[in-house]
Amino acid sequence: MLKGKRIVLGITGGIAAYKVATLIRILKKNGAEVKCILTPASSDFISPLTVATLSENPAYQVFWNNENGVWTNHVELGAWGDLMVIAPLTANSLAKMATGLCDNLLMASYLSAKCSVMVAPAMDLDMYAHETTTDNLELIKRHGVQVIPAESGFLASGLEGQGRMAEPETIAETIESFFKKRETLKDQRILITAGPTYEGIDPVRFIGNHSSGKMGFNIAEEALERGAEVTLVTGPTNCSLEHKRLTRIDVRTADQMLEAVQKNFDSCTGGIFAAAVSDYKPATEANQKIKKSSDSMTIQLVKNPDILMNTGQSKRTDQWLIGFALETQNALANAKGKLQRKNLDLIVLNTLEDQGAGFGHDTNKITLLDKNNNSTKFELSSKREAASNILTYLSQNIK
Repeated sequence: MLKGKRIVLGITGGIAAYKVATLIRILKKNGAEVKCILTPASSDFISPLTVATLSENPAYQVFWNNENGVWTNHVELGAWGDLMVIAPLTANSLAKMATGLCDNLLMASYLSAKCSVMVAPAMDLDMYAHETTTDNLELIKRHGVQVIPAESGFLASGLEGQGRMAEPETIAETIESFFKKRETLKDQRILITAGPTYEGIDPVRFIGNHSSGKMGFNIAEEALERGAEVTLVTGPTNCSLEHKRLTRIDVRTADQMLEAVQKNFDSCTGGIFAAAVSDYKPATEANQKIKKSSDSMTIQLVKNPDILMNTGQSKRTDQWLIGFALETQNALANAKGKLQRKNLDLIVLNTLEDQGAGFGHDTNKITLLDKNNNSTKFELSSKREAASNILTYLSQNIK
């Protein structure tokens, strides 16, 4: 699984750095290419010569080498890897990652990374349990970083507790699992809808909703990481995503989204419809801005097309379809009804009754309901974790 995979290994200044020699050997033995970036303090615990010898690549430490006049291009290092792993990750470097502080080559490469990033924290138990540390770990998780939890045991301080870096074998297994996951959707072409739709009242006003598009974009990004080809049909949003296997189609209205879905779904193996489509639109859109001329105004609304219903009723037997249900009351019953009525294989239920779920948040709390009446609940998590849970369920139970 690791043969030919390119791994950027970041090493920070903790005592656990001595274990990295074993990690490099495991990765190399399993066929990976490894390039190591050391922070200035890390060389107190493991020598650059050891790292260079085991990795069979230079040990990158500084931007500019005065001895040979060579500049280390952090952008190229960030773009080279299929995965970046930082082990050990000290509390100091964690804080830099969380806040974007960029004072060494490793942090510059991290901020330039085009690939996924995982970290293995290592510090004393009180540091690991400190609120600042837990907050910073949660923050980088929301940025998409995978955290390999510290293990419990004897620490360099002489104390015993949680804080020691995961063993090299555990880190290597996590890396291998990451690359296995990347293969789970490689045979899938998935259409994903995201964001709101805006229905024009006049040239300056519209009917819309508070959807940010974050959930749909996180699903798209996770699907791409798992090897899928993705067509993303998105309403107006500030979210961005670039990938060589991504086709992005920007729309504004429900009619435009329907047209894009109808043109593209037939060539897809399945769809995940996370967009918050406006249920109604003005019967007519004024050509000019409507002037304020009275104390009240009446706008006649007509139903928008039901894109999910339309797609569910027309999908082939070899296609699958996942929808979303955002509810405010009778959540489970309403979601089950929508699942059956719209001929879905799975519905993702979230409710505004749960704090941290719904529009605008970076978190979500979801329940998955399938057509066999199975229900799987997840606790509040980042939207990226929620996306991962949805796609793991998809790869194991549907596609």
